[in-house]
Amino acid sequence: QVQLVESGGGLVQAGGSLRLSCAASGGIFSLNGMGWFRQAPGKEREFVAAINWNGGRTTYADVVKGRFTISRDNAKNTLFLHMNSLKPEDTGVYSCAAAYTATATIEKDEYNSWGQGTQVTVSS
Repeated sequence: QVQLVESGGGLVQAGGSLRLSCAASGGIFSLNGMGWFRQAPGKEREFVAAINWNGGRTTYADVVKGRFTISRDNAKNTLFLHMNSLKPEDTGVYSCAAAYTATATIEKDEYNSWGQGTQVTVSS
């Protein structure tokens, strides 16, 4: 299984931007579909964005569509999430995950490797 480590979280004002990174090791990163999920306090983990093995296909949750962009650099074994126009409701712990398929899947059950997460806090 691939090991994943997120970075780039922090505190930002509403309307601001952040870029999250997810460094992968221990597996063949380029074979996996990848995703970002988030969990707010007292809520279940929810899907944010996913990308297929070569970056040719992406999918987003409706609440972030048009504001967030997922991308990957297979040469550097790194996944990214560019977040613009951030809102207080985007606050949460953001985790990257590797799927056991090569597709851009929204299903949590199709991910078998998870990072520890990075905190994103958006102030109003």
